[in-house]
Amino acid sequence: MNRKLIIDRNSPLNDFGGRVKKSRYLLLMIIPAIIYYIVFCYVPMYGILIAFKKYYPNAGIFGSPWADTSGFGNFAFIFESDKFWQVLRNTILIGLGKIVISFVAALLVALLINEIRLRFFKKTVQTIVTFPHFLSWVIVGGLVANIFGTAGIINNTIAALGGERIRFMANDGVFVSLIFGTDVWKEAGWSSIIYLATMAGISPELYEAADIDGATRMQKIWNITLPAIKPTAILLLILSVGGILSAGFDQIFNMYNSQVYDVADILDTYIYRTTFRERVNAGIGASVGLFKSVVSFILVIIVDRIAKLSGERGII
Repeated sequence: MNRKLIIDRNSPLNDFGGRVKKSRYLLLMIIPAIIYYIVFCYVPMYGILIAFKKYYPNAGIFGSPWADTSGFGNFAFIFESDKFWQVLRNTILIGLGKIVISFVAALLVALLINEIRLRFFKKTVQTIVTFPHFLSWVIVGGLVANIFGTAGIINNTIAALGGERIRFMANDGVFVSLIFGTDVWKEAGWSSIIYLATMAGISPELYEAADIDGATRMQKIWNITLPAIKPTAILLLILSVGGILSAGFDQIFNMYNSQVYDVADILDTYIYRTTFRERVNAGIGASVGLFKSVVSFILVIIVDRIAKLSGERGII
């Protein structure tokens, strides 16, 4: 007696196969992206081994000896170093400051631009505040040096008036203010674009109803605009927390000097200096980088869970 295999059309396996067949062209489109991430993101992850070894370029990653019998010698070295904890403190303070200040600045810029009624003037202002984003930090660092440096415009003016030159770039407090100020000047306009795009999707009928009820501009911003962009703001905040331990290598590297290391030296510049200038074993720098990546990942997970517990959408 021949027995036929009968497949239940409502079974999960059959349903999955049907969805795959239905979306086969979309799946084919994402194959290049999958290959890209496998080749350039996942395969090179074997390089993490450098963080656990005394790396010698001529021996290669697998030929280099382990840092110690446990393999965690590099981590023990950095955690026992007072310099590492100072650098970590600077990174956290600068990263947190950038998140708070830049987050608020971008939101304010978006709200102000959104309130401009003349279309031509609105586009002009948006172009002006967005343009600094396309300048490299090398150029911005040069501008800051030409303005605030010992031989800069401000000090030349002070000297011409008979005063003494002020070393702005060597003053801890002034330098940290310059870090936050230049970051806002360069990125606030660019970061505001996504808020403006969200605001463009708000129904005009809500504002019209508010006008009929006699609401002021501030009341419309508080009760209509801000609630509408709240999910977007939370999403951007979660993503920003993931980069808290980066704190902007390009910016710091092109602006700082040895006299402000105590407040401006961050993890990325510390890794660069110890690896390429002080010729410390590359395993030390790799261990600091791995530490930074793990902590950043944990922070993203924590903030995402907090957002979900608060009733907002997360990213995971």
